[in-house]
Amino acid sequence: MTELHVVTGAGPVGWTVAEQLAAQGHSVRVLTRSGSGPVHPRIERRAVDIESADLRPHLDGATAIYHCTHVAYENAVWRDKLVAMENRVLDAAAGSVVAFPESLYAYGRVDGPIREDSPRTATFRKLGVRTELLAARDAHSTPTVSVAASDFYGPRVHISHMGDRVIENILAGKPIRVVASADLPHSFTYVPDFVAAMITAAATPTLWNTVLHAPTAPAVTQRAMIDMLSAAAQLPTPKVGTIPAWAMRALGLVSGPMKELGDTLYQFRYPYILDSSRSEKILGQQPTPLADGAAATMAWWKAAVPAVVSGN
Repeated sequence: MTELHVVTGAGPVGWTVAEQLAAQGHSVRVLTRSGSGPVHPRIERRAVDIESADLRPHLDGATAIYHCTHVAYENAVWRDKLVAMENRVLDAAAGSVVAFPESLYAYGRVDGPIREDSPRTATFRKLGVRTELLAARDAHSTPTVSVAASDFYGPRVHISHMGDRVIENILAGKPIRVVASADLPHSFTYVPDFVAAMITAAATPTLWNTVLHAPTAPAVTQRAMIDMLSAAAQLPTPKVGTIPAWAMRALGLVSGPMKELGDTLYQFRYPYILDSSRSEKILGQQPTPLADGAAATMAWWKAAVPAVVSGN
């Protein structure tokens, strides 16, 4: 039987959720403010403002809801909007499970691998907002499942540590500067693996009201990840430098993007390793090897952004 699945948001995660569900033969409804989303015969796109519209008629009859809408990467905006937005979706879900893509922020800094049973008690700025969101989901009567990923990469991913700031420079042969250290292990999650985990978790009632980790390949350094992306594009690796931690802290004294990045500077000053082995067993899924993910990522960029590839 065809099921209706509703996706809020059409960024790289929401878009991929809709595509994977449609490929499985499900009917998909994508809700965005602009009415954007993948073009596919099984996908209906609706222009809906998640922050103000009556969501009940748009969520009615859904087997599962995937809340992939987000807001600007700013502490004040997160505190002002995210909890309220999530509660609006949960209130309107009418018993349908709501799956959430989640970050690792609520764990804060962890010495050693981050596992599903590591404490999620961070309180600082945006990290604390994620802790509050998880608590609000636990307290709500609507069933939820949260799947946490590390910094992600893959097709359609622009704003990321392995997004356009790195990939455009690889394609243009320009130097790259990464945050804090190029040579510490850091986990990177491939978006299609992240999404597949969300879909499986939402379809498995025994996993509802839990936090899982997206299947994530063994950690590598930022330099090694750039090497793989360059090799996938059949291009030489650009020179890789760093933005030192002290410079990030100095820039973070004033408001703006650097201040926001400063909240998570620890992720690049120390090893940052996501252990997804337990969730992989539960989900029956394995992460895509990084070299394969890099190849798919660069193929997407070459096909979707030819102006960048040609240097125009």
